[in-house]
Amino acid sequence: MNPLSVAIEAALAGGAILKTYYGGAFRIAFKGELDLVTQADTESEAEVLSILRSRMPDVSILAEESGVSERDARQRFIVDPLDGTTNFAHGYPMFAVSIAFEEDGEVTTGVVYDPIREELFTAARGHGAFLNGSKLDVSKTTEVRHSLLVTGFPYDLKDDLVGNMRQFTRFMATARAIRRDGSAALDLCYVAAGRFDGFWEEKLGPWDTAAGAIIVEQAGGRVSSFDGGRFHYRQKAVVASNGHVHAEMLSILNESSAG
Repeated sequence: MNPLSVAIEAALAGGAILKTYYGGAFRIAFKGELDLVTQADTESEAEVLSILRSRMPDVSILAEESGVSERDARQRFIVDPLDGTTNFAHGYPMFAVSIAFEEDGEVTTGVVYDPIREELFTAARGHGAFLNGSKLDVSKTTEVRHSLLVTGFPYDLKDDLVGNMRQFTRFMATARAIRRDGSAALDLCYVAAGRFDGFWEEKLGPWDTAAGAIIVEQAGGRVSSFDGGRFHYRQKAVVASNGHVHAEMLSILNESSAG
């Protein structure tokens, strides 16, 4: 079967479960002091994985809540059933289902679904990126000082508050404005849609970036590591942009690292 159509089916089904729970009562557990998992996470993941396994049973799956299910290591779905759990738990409507498909070490397909806005972001390598079927293109902004950027903070933010804020402070001094919305998958998709000009974040998981990164690339943007090298979802730090402001963003990050 076509991985894109399978991922879309699974994302829509997972999103429907999230929408059912959103704003209501549900169980919340803690994976860490700030890292939550809800009843909606686990039920969305169960539904997503059920569809993926029934449609493509030989493909392995890497999922945030249940870990790795190894089958055909050449092909893998990377799943986040609820990216933005803290937002969801507090009734803040910024969360999504994220599903990527990898073949022979390369992500070829990405799907991110926002069930509240009913926005479905999709991409297949070599075929462009789309929002509800309409082609996506990154913004044309050429300087960080004219850019709207977005970032996120790690769950261990309070362990090194000064260090974690250093990059944010540097960008705040340069950019037009910065947002922090709490969903890396949607942040990446918003770069692809031209809503943001650039995004950076550290200490991310594979499921946070795998789908969104290919959506940015297929929309004409650039995704890299902090040193400008090729990005892979196994890396924990990512920079994504419209391409035009990428070098300047990397320069600011390097200045931040230097102290």
